[in-house]
Amino acid sequence: MLAPNFDQAYPLHIASADYEVVRRAVEFVNRNFRDQPEVELIARAAGVTPRTLTDLFRRWCGLTPKDFLQAVTLDAARRVLSESDNVLDAAYELGLSGPGRLHDLFVVHESLSPGEWKTGAAGLVIRWGFHPSPFGTALAMVSPRGLCGLAFADEGEEDAALADMRKRWPNALYVEDPIATGPYAARIFDTTTWRPDDPLRIVFIGTDFEVRVWETLMRIPMGKATTYSDIAGHVCSPKAARAVGAAVGKNPMSFVVPCHRVLGKNGDLTGYHWGLTRKRAILGWEAGCVGGI
Repeated sequence: MLAPNFDQAYPLHIASADYEVVRRAVEFVNRNFRDQPEVELIARAAGVTPRTLTDLFRRWCGLTPKDFLQAVTLDAARRVLSESDNVLDAAYELGLSGPGRLHDLFVVHESLSPGEWKTGAAGLVIRWGFHPSPFGTALAMVSPRGLCGLAFADEGEEDAALADMRKRWPNALYVEDPIATGPYAARIFDTTTWRPDDPLRIVFIGTDFEVRVWETLMRIPMGKATTYSDIAGHVCSPKAARAVGAAVGKNPMSFVVPCHRVLGKNGDLTGYHWGLTRKRAILGWEAGCVGGI
């Protein structure tokens, strides 16, 4: 199986359009997964033929619809968790960060100083632009130091997504500049560009605690999952799962900082700032990546 990538053979604007069909399919399965619906029913709900749905899923994530749906159901999530008592412990022991994050997006990061964060990023210039992605429209935001934000929006919700991101850093200067943000968006979703010798540069803008949580998220290997309580045990106290959950929810870089790999204590797919349907879609897409490497 080939790992999916979105190069010239599969342009991102087509991948983004395909995601609309995928979204409808995943939403249908989310409502009916206990019945294990056949491909014909899923395709009908998505508004395409079974052949088109199968071809789309193979192109989009390298899996058949059935394989994909298995990867994103709650039972699949529980199986991922059960593979290790504590995925983060294993990741730390193996040094899975930076270039060691095999099968994952290679990044190097830094943070704004606490003083810069307290001023609401006053004086910081943030350039933004909307771009197609495998998971719908992506809003990329970059500072002079690197990528500082990545959000998703369904059709017609772009303004709300931008407003949501802007309120995180209310005193920054925002400039619409898709030419500046385009190269970041393109390489994030093209697995052929994930190289340790040319890492994606990102910058965290948050409290010290939030940054520690986001750094911990980056240690969760692709194809694995962990819980809020496990993260809490690494950054502070196992009893601080609620505070960790709040920090995870404020993660400003969807997908790049993989908050979608955090599950509830029993393996349930809990809340996701950009929607549970998209969370399931990203987990399934990653299953295709890992299975193809």
